[in-house]
Amino acid sequence: MRLPIAVCLFMATTFLYSCSQNKASDNNPPDYTVPVISIVEKNVNLDKIYVSDIQAVQNVELRSRIPGFLDRIYVDEGQTVQKGQLLFSISNEEYRAQVAQAKASLNSVIADGKTAELEMERIRLLVDKKILSSTELALAQAKLRFAKAKIEEAQAALDHAHTRLSYTSVRAPYDGVLDRIPLKVGSLLEEGTLLTSVSDIGSVYAYFNVSENEYLDYLREKQQKGTTDKEVSLLLADGQEYPLPGKIETVVSEFEQATGSIAFRARFPNPHRLLKHKATGKVCLSRNVEKALMLPQKSVFEIQDRNYVYVVDAGNTVRMKSFVPRARFEKFYVVSSGLSKGEKVVYEGIQNIKEGMQVRPAVVAIDSLLTKNIF
Repeated sequence: MRLPIAVCLFMATTFLYSCSQNKASDNNPPDYTVPVISIVEKNVNLDKIYVSDIQAVQNVELRSRIPGFLDRIYVDEGQTVQKGQLLFSISNEEYRAQVAQAKASLNSVIADGKTAELEMERIRLLVDKKILSSTELALAQAKLRFAKAKIEEAQAALDHAHTRLSYTSVRAPYDGVLDRIPLKVGSLLEEGTLLTSVSDIGSVYAYFNVSENEYLDYLREKQQKGTTDKEVSLLLADGQEYPLPGKIETVVSEFEQATGSIAFRARFPNPHRLLKHKATGKVCLSRNVEKALMLPQKSVFEIQDRNYVYVVDAGNTVRMKSFVPRARFEKFYVVSSGLSKGEKVVYEGIQNIKEGMQVRPAVVAIDSLLTKNIF
């Protein structure tokens, strides 16, 4: 069956118009523009912030070691004290009487011991003259040994009485600052009653926990540089930086099973007593990473605990790609694996992007996004 000439001409015209439209569409770039960044390598100092627990180098509770009444308080709360300084006194009449009694008992047994010694010497002379048997001498020697044992026992009782008497004077164990004094003069004390606490805050410890990966990075850097103590800074509760740097002194021996972290201890000098026991703060630990691949956090999204970005290939097609982060800080990731230098990644607007989408990339210089305090 042959078609009319008019129909053939119409179909040919339609086909040519369609081809021309497809060719024009192929030549024109896509209309959706997205900002992209090119992954670069940087030598960076990563500042990681850790919540810390500040403790005095020494902090001791002072408790009554004997029962009695609180007789006098010589100091005030918050006062700086010196080692050996008298802080409290407990009524001591009973303990003075015990000392006197122990002295009397000691003098009595000393007299008994002298008598036993003289008796033994008398019997020795009689035994030498064959008047008494050697059995009598052995008995006298045993009595003398018993008397000497009683003297030692009485001497120990006297020493114990003196020690208990000394407990009526409570003195500072070292230089420090006093905490609250919960009791008043006249309070009845039992053995173990809390009087106050004294803290040595000439320097303080800051404890903070780091992850296992960060712990391994710290060890590698320490081995490479051959350093022993790494300097850290401290941010106070008001956000201000403490003026004096601290040093990491030690790391505990075990990881916490619940968190997978391990505790570090840094020491900070505290000459002006600004830092107090049980204060709060944040330790800032700087770590140098060479040739780090930098990636903005805006570019990243998560699916089932995995991190992804949209990569723009040479044909301006968007492809989803996963990566493993090495560290996260402020507004950037340091990439461990999965991405390489020079790859173009969609910077923002990822919620409007789909796999396989054609885009018009607008390059954003990553250097303009990096904050100055990172390097």
